[in-house]
Amino acid sequence: MRKARCTRVLSWRCFYYPISNPVPIKRFQSWEEVCGLIAHFETGDLPHAEWNHGAHLTVAFWYLSRLDRAQATERIRSGIRHYNDCQGTANTDNSGYHETLTLFWIGIVGKFLEEADSKQSELESVNQLVKTYAAQRSLWREYYTFNLIRSVESRRNWIEPDRKTL
Repeated sequence: MRKARCTRVLSWRCFYYPISNPVPIKRFQSWEEVCGLIAHFETGDLPHAEWNHGAHLTVAFWYLSRLDRAQATERIRSGIRHYNDCQGTANTDNSGYHETLTLFWIGIVGKFLEEADSKQSELESVNQLVKTYAAQRSLWREYYTFNLIRSVESRRNWIEPDRKTL
């Protein structure tokens, strides 16, 4: 296992913004596998190749299904920044964490959770989320123009969509 380059660990363990190249959609075989992803995300040692759109969605699912929206948003925001720091990805005006895209996807995952079948297990639900949205990492283009998303302002702060409302 790869040793983390960062020693800060977020307080709550398992018990946005570069997205890596597309990879085949991974289906979790067990809840322990989901917990492992979250644990490695929180410690900052999740291999960068595994920090794909499906992993971003899984992290959002995890926190939004356990905390209220404001707490989950803060945990996701600080977690991504922490992860980027541990991986050597600078959080700047041109790279790393992106506030508008993060909040956009938190909204998508939140809506998914509101509409999810309550009879499904968490494992079934997270797999359904990833199956539904992992290949749609450019969904934001339906809501935002490229120029707005590439702006420094949208990377730093939430900006409402300029194409269609959420």
